[in-house]
Amino acid sequence: MQLAFRRHLDTTPTAYLRQVRLAQAHRQLREATPGDGVTVTAVAARWGFTPSRFTAHYRAAYGVTPSSTLRT
Repeated sequence: MQLAFRRHLDTTPTAYLRQVRLAQAHRQLREATPGDGVTVTAVAARWGFTPSRFTAHYRAAYGVTPSSTLRT
């Protein structure tokens, strides 16, 4: 399976799943509105990340912190 992922998607299954989860978390942070109670910690947990790992992966993928996206 890993070989097929490498050949067709140039990534591993684990990295692919992380990208999908990060994209969903990014969408949720962008769609949040002030006062709706959405927190970075809650979003991280919903998509299976610990807060510190989420922040590191998120920053690597999007170039900003999750809290910056939530505030925008």
